[in-house]
Amino acid sequence: MQFYVIAILVIVMDQVSKYLIRAYIDIDEKFTMWGIQLTHIENSGMAGGLFQGYARLFGVVAVLFVIGVLYLRRTGEMKGSLINSSLGFLVGGAIGNGIDRLLLGQVTDFIIRSGGVLNLADHAIEIGGLLLIIYVVMTWLKNKH
Repeated sequence: MQFYVIAILVIVMDQVSKYLIRAYIDIDEKFTMWGIQLTHIENSGMAGGLFQGYARLFGVVAVLFVIGVLYLRRTGEMKGSLINSSLGFLVGGAIGNGIDRLLLGQVTDFIIRSGGVLNLADHAIEIGGLLLIIYVVMTWLKNKH
């Protein structure tokens, strides 16, 4: 259940935030909210603006990733709160950006960071990746003894 709750929350928060940015903020308009620098960018590529114009292809990759995670979860090999959280963030982020890529042909980014401009789905993927690394290290340490 934890996996689904996290994934659904990520998807909803991501899609609502992107809708609000698209509806109320002009492209390239910059502003600050709660001390966070924001702007409105539409990205038809992947992270960092690489491979512009391939958004729908990356949307298909996101669908395949989600199918892979769901299959992996069915096998029951990876269990526990940490891996459920990790996969929930990863799947929620993949679906959030996948929706944009498949329906709009581009992803709405708006959170300015030192590495570029991201969105909530991107941040969820980062959190999920970090939790996955922690899970793998903890599993390795546990199996080592």
